[in-house]
Amino acid sequence: MDHSHHMGMSYMDSNSTMQPSHHHPATSASHSHGGGDSHMMMMPMTFYFGFKNVELLFSGLVINTAGEMAGAFVAVFLLAMFYEGLKIARESLLRKSQVSIRYNSMPVPGPNGTILMETHKTVGQQMLSFPHLLQTVLHIIQVVISYFLMLIFMTYNGYLCIAVAAGAGTGYFLFSWKKAVVVDITEHCH
Repeated sequence: MDHSHHMGMSYMDSNSTMQPSHHHPATSASHSHGGGDSHMMMMPMTFYFGFKNVELLFSGLVINTAGEMAGAFVAVFLLAMFYEGLKIARESLLRKSQVSIRYNSMPVPGPNGTILMETHKTVGQQMLSFPHLLQTVLHIIQVVISYFLMLIFMTYNGYLCIAVAAGAGTGYFLFSWKKAVVVDITEHCH
C-alpha cells in the first residue's frame, strides 16, 4: 500500500524525481484506511479563529455560524467553570466525610539522649461507605469533563481555547478563594 500521500509526495518509480501530489490527503479515498468513509475533515494543527465546519467533540456537532460559535463559547466556558467548581466541591466533601480520627503517640529521640513523645493525627474514611462511593462517581465525572476540555482545546480553534482558559480561570476565581492554602514563604520556585 502506497502511503506516500501522507508526506504530500508521490513516487513514480525509483529513477524519477519527486513530484508534488495533486490530491488532498483528508478527502482522498485511499486515506481512509478500511472505513469506506471517504469524507474526512482535516484537523488543523495550528491555532485559528473561525466558525465554519468546526467539529466539537462529536461528528454531528458542527459549528457553522457565528451564533453557533457564540453558543459553543458560552457552553464551553460554563463547562470549564463547572470543572473547577467540581474540584473544590470534591475537596470539601472529602474533608467533611473523614470519619475516623486517631491520635498516635510515638517516642522519638530528643536532644541529649532524652525521649520525646510525638503525636500524629491519622484521618481516614471507610471504603464501603456512601461518601467514598459519591467521591468515586464525582471523580469519574471530573475525569470525563477534563478529557472533554482537553479535546475541545485540541480543536485549535482560538475561540474555544479562550473559552476553556477563561472558564477555568473564572471558576478558580469564584470557587477557590475559600480554599485554605499553606504557602511556604521560603519557596522561590513556582
